[in-house]
Amino acid sequence: MSVEILDGTTVQSFVEDESAFNSSVDGRFAALDTNRDGLLSYAEMAKELMSLRVLEKHYGVDEASMSPDELVELYRGLFARFDRDGSGAVDLEEFRAEMKEVMLAVANGIGFLPVQMVVEEGSFLKVAVDRELAKAA
Repeated sequence: MSVEILDGTTVQSFVEDESAFNSSVDGRFAALDTNRDGLLSYAEMAKELMSLRVLEKHYGVDEASMSPDELVELYRGLFARFDRDGSGAVDLEEFRAEMKEVMLAVANGIGFLPVQMVVEEGSFLKVAVDRELAKAA
């Protein structure tokens, strides 16, 4: 993890650079596609979805207070956002499209003023910051 300064423009610029964005997203997709069939099953994505800790980070709710059925429903709902055609698996185009929407929502949420954030190494936000720094150098 590192502390970085970024704004919504940094994230939006990264998303709009189709080559850089797709390269990063494709790498994450490949890492999640453990059976190398070109599709992500719920099982392949579940750990990634759970690592987002959506409730704790965004809504202040302790996931431990939820029943197992509620958690399964939450993560199945997140998976369904990626599985746009309802096939039960996420292909690369679906993954790219949803990640684009997620990252643009993050950019919008950050806004135009620079903020200091702790970002994980290898995360899309870290890649966006590194890309911006490389452009400035």
